[in-house]
Amino acid sequence: MSDSPLLLPLGDSAWTVEFGDRIDPALHARVMGLNSVINAARDAGDLAGITDLVPTFRSLTVHYDPQLVDAEQLGTHLLQFAKTSGRSTSDGRRWLLPVCCDAEMAPDLERLAEAKRMAPETVIARLAAATFRVYMIGFMPGFPYMGGLPAELAMPRLASPRKTVPARSLAVTGEMCAVYPWESPGGWNLLGRTPVALFDAADEAAPALLESGDQVRWRIVDRAEYDHLEGELAGGRLGRADFLVAKEAAWPA
Repeated sequence: MSDSPLLLPLGDSAWTVEFGDRIDPALHARVMGLNSVINAARDAGDLAGITDLVPTFRSLTVHYDPQLVDAEQLGTHLLQFAKTSGRSTSDGRRWLLPVCCDAEMAPDLERLAEAKRMAPETVIARLAAATFRVYMIGFMPGFPYMGGLPAELAMPRLASPRKTVPARSLAVTGEMCAVYPWESPGGWNLLGRTPVALFDAADEAAPALLESGDQVRWRIVDRAEYDHLEGELAGGRLGRADFLVAKEAAWPA
C-alpha cells in the first residue's frame, strides 16, 4: 500500500484518513501531525461540527455531526490537510510509572526469561531502560497500545488466553507493551503490575490516563513500595500529575 493518504468513509458520520498499512513511528507521526492540524482548525472555529478525533497506529478517524457538516466538503479538507500537515512536533506527555514485578504480579516473567535465555533481573532491567510510545487507545477504555519493547523481549501471545487478567497488569506481546486497565480476559504475557489507574470515569475531561503520542517509562518498585503507592493513590494523596516528567527534564535514572 502506498503511503499517500487515503480517505475512507466510516458510516454516515465519520471519515478515516489512512496513511499506510503498518506499525511505524513515521506513519504515526503523520497521524499525529494531522490530529494537531485539525485540532488547531477546530480551535480557530474553522471546522465546526467535528465531535471526536481517534488516532491509531496508521490512521485518524474524524467523527462529525452530519446535521452540521457537509460530509463531502469535510472529506476534501481532511485529505488536503493530510497531504500538507507533515509530522507532529509534539511528543506528547512523558510519564514515569511505577511497576512491581514480584512473582505474584508477573506470572509470565520466568517463562519469558527462560525463553530468551536471560535472568529475570535482566528482563526487568531492559524493560525499565526502554522508552515506550503510546500509539493508540483501544480494546477497552484506557488500554494503551505502546511500541518500543526491545526486540529481544518479543514474545507471542499465550496459546490459551487467561480468563482473568488483574487490573493494571503490565503485559507484552510481539514488540508491543500495554496495561490492562480493568480485570478482563487476555492473552498477553504479564510482567508486572502498576498501582496507577489507567482509567478514571470520574475525570470526565480525560478519563484515560494515557493518550496517543505520550511517552512512558517504567520505574521498578518492590512490593512494599507498590502497596504504599496504591494506598496513597486511593487516599487522594497522590494524583496523576505526580507521575509526569517535564518535557525539558531528563528521564530519572
